[in-house]
Amino acid sequence: MALGDYALIIGTLLGLLVLFQPRLIKWAKWRATVTPLASIIGSGFLVSGPILAHASGRWAFVAMFGLCVIGYLYGSVIRHNIEYVEPYLQKNAKKGILLLERSSEFILVLAYFISIAFYLNLFSAFALRSFNISDEIWIKALTSIVLITLGIIGYFRGLNALEKIEEYSVGFKLSVIFALILAIGIVSIVAFGNGDFSWPELNHTMGIAEIQILLGLMILVQGFETSRYLGHAYDAKTRVKTMRVAQWISTVIYVVFILLATRYFTGDLPKAGGETAIIDLLKPLGILLAPLLILAAMASQLSAAVADMNGSGGLLREANGKKFNPHWGYAISAIASLIIIWIANIYEIIAFASKAFILYYGLQSLQAILAIISGKSKAAKWRIVVYGLGIILAILVIIFAIPAGV
Repeated sequence: MALGDYALIIGTLLGLLVLFQPRLIKWAKWRATVTPLASIIGSGFLVSGPILAHASGRWAFVAMFGLCVIGYLYGSVIRHNIEYVEPYLQKNAKKGILLLERSSEFILVLAYFISIAFYLNLFSAFALRSFNISDEIWIKALTSIVLITLGIIGYFRGLNALEKIEEYSVGFKLSVIFALILAIGIVSIVAFGNGDFSWPELNHTMGIAEIQILLGLMILVQGFETSRYLGHAYDAKTRVKTMRVAQWISTVIYVVFILLATRYFTGDLPKAGGETAIIDLLKPLGILLAPLLILAAMASQLSAAVADMNGSGGLLREANGKKFNPHWGYAISAIASLIIIWIANIYEIIAFASKAFILYYGLQSLQAILAIISGKSKAAKWRIVVYGLGIILAILVIIFAIPAGV
């Protein structure tokens, strides 16, 4: 086995040893942190490297940091609304405020539909990669079977039984990610020690098109908003603090990973199998990389899809005054995601999802500004300008963002 293989084994075992500690699992603040953290660095982690290398070349890590900064801006919006808008909504809020909140919830449901398609597309791509199948039709076919199965289970039995997958897959996924970063770091240190300081000259998209592609990659850092809808389990103070910590941790993980992995990038996106390109790019690390990534990807994508189906069902119920049966929501989610799978490729789905989430963040930014202006929020007035920039950015993404690989 190669040096990278030993690092992957040690890193994964260390990660599992730490993350499956009973005390840590039972610690409320850790659980509140893991939910947004797992969502932020879940599926996006698997596709971020090849796409950013295609868009920004050797400066992919700078682009990644920029996306994290934008994500932190919108995280600030959500944290503000948890602290100030959420309590107001629970009282006799004005119709305009309620309408804005319900509109943003419907947009988030749409974003969930698209992200479910994204997650399960990756699930199928990595599952079929085990059999060296990368044909898009086969990936869509398997994704359709999984979606139909989940829709049927959700409609007749609910998805609670499948939620157990999420509890265990999160720890395993984070352990593999830690191991991957450790392996790349050790191999890089050895290479530097041997005088190999090579840094690739990557051909990549230039000019306005590069910016347009980057605008369409917000889904890579999406997921922090899940803290907004954990009010049934954690108080506002806990959710605000843990979401902030989750964004800090995810920023470090993303930027360090992209920086270390740049030496292995080519800047090209394959016409087929782009979802799993990270395996080919990092193959030099060792023979254990592919099976570990495949297992982690399948577990995390299935659990993320189940979580989003539960979220969409719950949001549809909330938006309809709790008169809507969430079991119907699961079926609707499956049908909507099924349609998306067959009308778009993986890069288009990423761009669609980014636009849907950014529209939600834009509406939440408007909600925050209105709360500050009306005096419902005690936040500083300068936040009006910052959140206003969030609205402008959301508009730019919706209008100008394009899929990678066009």
